[in-house]
Amino acid sequence: RVQLVESGGGLVQAGGSLRLTCTGSGLVFDDFAMGWIRQAPGKEREGVACIVWSGRNAYYADSVQGRFTISRDNAKNTLYLQISRLEPGDTAIYYCAADPPAGCWSSVQASRVEDETWNYWGQGTQVTVSS
Repeated sequence: RVQLVESGGGLVQAGGSLRLTCTGSGLVFDDFAMGWIRQAPGKEREGVACIVWSGRNAYYADSVQGRFTISRDNAKNTLYLQISRLEPGDTAIYYCAADPPAGCWSSVQASRVEDETWNYWGQGTQVTVSS
Protein backbone atom coordinates (compact mmCIF):
# COMPACT_ATOMS: atom_id res chain seq x y z
CA ARG A 1 0.00 0.00 0.00
CA VAL A 2 1.05 3.57 -0.61
CA GLN A 3 2.68 5.38 2.28
CA LEU A 4 3.84 8.97 2.38
CA VAL A 5 5.71 9.93 5.54
CA GLU A 6 6.53 13.53 6.33
CA SER A 7 9.27 14.74 8.63
CA GLY A 8 11.15 17.91 9.46
CA GLY A 9 8.44 19.93 11.15
CA GLY A 10 8.95 21.66 14.45
CA LEU A 11 9.01 24.95 16.31
CA VAL A 12 10.91 27.71 14.53
CA GLN A 13 11.32 31.43 15.11
CA ALA A 14 9.96 33.85 12.58
CA GLY A 15 12.53 34.63 9.94
CA GLY A 16 14.07 31.19 10.18
CA SER A 17 14.13 28.34 7.70
CA LEU A 18 12.97 24.77 7.64
CA ARG A 19 13.11 21.84 5.25
CA LEU A 20 10.30 19.34 5.19
CA THR A 21 10.84 15.88 3.78
CA CYS A 22 8.37 13.32 2.50
CA THR A 23 9.41 9.76 1.76
CA GLY A 24 7.16 7.58 -0.37
CA SER A 25 6.79 3.83 -0.53
CA GLY A 26 4.41 1.43 -2.23
CA LEU A 27 4.26 3.53 -5.38
CA VAL A 28 6.36 4.17 -8.44
CA PHE A 29 7.45 7.54 -7.15
CA ASP A 30 8.48 9.09 -10.43
CA ASP A 31 5.15 8.22 -12.04
CA PHE A 32 3.40 10.94 -10.07
CA ALA A 33 3.26 14.64 -9.52
CA MET A 34 3.78 15.41 -5.84
CA GLY A 35 2.78 18.29 -3.67
CA TRP A 36 2.45 19.95 -0.31
CA ILE A 37 -0.76 21.11 1.28
CA ARG A 38 -1.12 22.88 4.60
CA GLN A 39 -3.90 23.47 7.07
CA ALA A 40 -3.62 26.25 9.59
CA PRO A 41 -5.65 26.19 12.81
CA GLY A 42 -9.27 27.01 12.09
CA LYS A 43 -8.69 27.36 8.37
CA GLU A 44 -9.33 25.38 5.23
CA ARG A 45 -6.62 23.33 3.61
CA GLU A 46 -4.48 25.25 1.17
CA GLY A 47 -2.47 23.90 -1.74
CA VAL A 48 1.06 25.18 -1.29
CA ALA A 49 3.19 23.72 -4.04
CA CYS A 50 3.25 20.98 -6.64
CA ILE A 51 6.06 19.49 -8.72
CA VAL A 52 5.66 17.36 -11.80
CA TRP A 53 7.09 13.85 -11.98
CA SER A 54 10.34 14.90 -13.62
CA GLY A 55 10.93 17.84 -11.32
CA ARG A 56 11.11 20.06 -14.36
CA ASN A 57 8.16 22.25 -13.44
CA ALA A 58 6.82 23.42 -10.13
CA TYR A 59 3.86 25.56 -9.15
CA TYR A 60 3.25 27.59 -6.04
CA ALA A 61 0.42 29.32 -4.25
CA ASP A 62 0.70 33.09 -4.45
CA SER A 63 0.93 33.25 -0.66
CA VAL A 64 4.24 31.35 -0.61
CA GLN A 65 5.82 32.31 -3.92
CA GLY A 66 9.42 33.31 -3.42
CA ARG A 67 9.76 31.78 0.05
CA PHE A 68 8.94 28.13 -0.57
CA THR A 69 10.83 25.78 -2.86
CA ILE A 70 9.59 22.32 -3.73
CA SER A 71 11.97 19.71 -5.08
CA ARG A 72 12.25 15.98 -5.42
CA ASP A 73 14.82 13.22 -5.62
CA ASN A 74 13.22 10.35 -7.50
CA ALA A 75 16.17 8.05 -6.86
CA LYS A 76 15.43 8.39 -3.13
CA ASN A 77 11.62 8.46 -3.41
CA THR A 78 11.76 11.74 -1.55
CA LEU A 79 10.00 15.06 -1.83
CA TYR A 80 11.20 18.25 -0.16
CA LEU A 81 9.82 21.61 0.79
CA GLN A 82 12.35 24.27 1.67
CA ILE A 83 10.75 27.12 3.57
CA SER A 84 12.60 30.36 4.17
CA ARG A 85 11.73 33.62 5.96
CA LEU A 86 9.13 31.81 8.02
CA GLU A 87 6.17 33.85 9.24
CA PRO A 88 3.71 33.13 12.05
CA GLY A 89 1.09 32.72 9.33
CA ASP A 90 2.98 29.67 8.10
CA THR A 91 1.99 27.80 11.25
CA ALA A 92 0.07 24.76 10.04
CA ILE A 93 0.10 21.05 9.56
CA TYR A 94 1.91 20.33 6.31
CA TYR A 95 0.81 17.35 4.29
CA CYS A 96 2.62 15.59 1.49
CA ALA A 97 0.44 14.26 -1.29
CA ALA A 98 0.77 12.41 -4.58
CA ASP A 99 -1.10 12.12 -7.85
CA PRO A 100 -3.50 15.02 -8.32
CA PRO A 101 -6.22 13.87 -10.77
CA ALA A 102 -6.73 17.39 -12.10
CA GLY A 103 -3.03 18.00 -12.59
CA CYS A 104 -0.29 19.84 -10.79
CA TRP A 105 -1.19 23.44 -11.56
CA SER A 106 -4.89 22.94 -10.83
CA SER A 107 -4.11 21.29 -7.51
CA VAL A 108 -2.34 24.42 -6.31
CA GLN A 109 -4.91 26.82 -7.74
CA ALA A 110 -7.92 24.99 -6.31
CA SER A 111 -9.92 27.30 -4.07
CA ARG A 112 -10.86 24.34 -1.96
CA VAL A 113 -8.67 21.31 -1.32
CA GLU A 114 -10.80 18.22 -0.99
CA ASP A 115 -9.64 14.74 -0.11
CA GLU A 116 -10.10 13.91 -3.79
CA THR A 117 -7.80 16.70 -4.92
CA TRP A 118 -5.00 14.21 -4.36
CA ASN A 119 -5.13 10.44 -4.58
CA TYR A 120 -2.60 9.81 -1.84
CA TRP A 121 -1.94 11.69 1.40
CA GLY A 122 0.58 11.58 4.18
CA GLN A 123 -0.28 12.02 7.85
CA GLY A 124 1.21 15.50 8.12
CA THR A 125 3.92 17.24 10.08
CA GLN A 126 3.37 20.22 12.35
CA VAL A 127 5.18 23.48 11.70
CA THR A 128 4.89 26.17 14.35
CA VAL A 129 6.40 29.60 13.85
CA SER A 130 6.88 31.80 16.88
CA SER A 131 7.00 35.57 16.60
